[in-house]
Amino acid sequence: MTGRKLYSLSRRGFLASGAALLAAPAIAQTAAPAGLGTTEMESRVESGVRRNISSFRTLDWRPYFSSTANGAVLVDIDSRALHFWSEDQSIYKLYPTSVPLTDDLTRRGRTEIVQKVDGPTWSPTPSMKERNPEWPDFVPAGPDNPLGTHALYLSWTYYRIHGTHDTRKIGRRSSNGCIGLYNQHIAELFSLTKVGTQVLLI
Repeated sequence: MTGRKLYSLSRRGFLASGAALLAAPAIAQTAAPAGLGTTEMESRVESGVRRNISSFRTLDWRPYFSSTANGAVLVDIDSRALHFWSEDQSIYKLYPTSVPLTDDLTRRGRTEIVQKVDGPTWSPTPSMKERNPEWPDFVPAGPDNPLGTHALYLSWTYYRIHGTHDTRKIGRRSSNGCIGLYNQHIAELFSLTKVGTQVLLI
């Protein structure tokens, strides 16, 4: 076999194995979680929806904020990514997120973190309860809680940046307005932000 043929086969094998590795996490996350159906009960997960990573890239804070006073969080709904800059700009983080299911559930603009809760509880909003009367009125902190392990409450009523125990939701349109992160990411962001951290959703 010639060197050219060997290169062709090995390259083809590398590409095939790489594609399999990339597909593995998505396949592994299709199983339904235990507990109350899903941990973010206000949403459903479309098994056929692919994650959007085409616009997942680092950004500079300057086009979006006049300063990084108190730290700055930018949520890019379209690319499904959350960016964080510390006040002194020594720390920059980029996290994949879940975003609202539909445009009418999506809110954009400037807000700020007004409360931080470690081990949040959850109650459906009146509109959620109207649409889904079978949902419980209250879910305590724990593995079935839709807000995951930590929640950052925004100045907008009912809007939060929070964790999720259902990892299938990240990278997808799957929430009723909130922004969701993997629990390990919201725990890190929770430690980096404070009440007063500025937030912009675009």
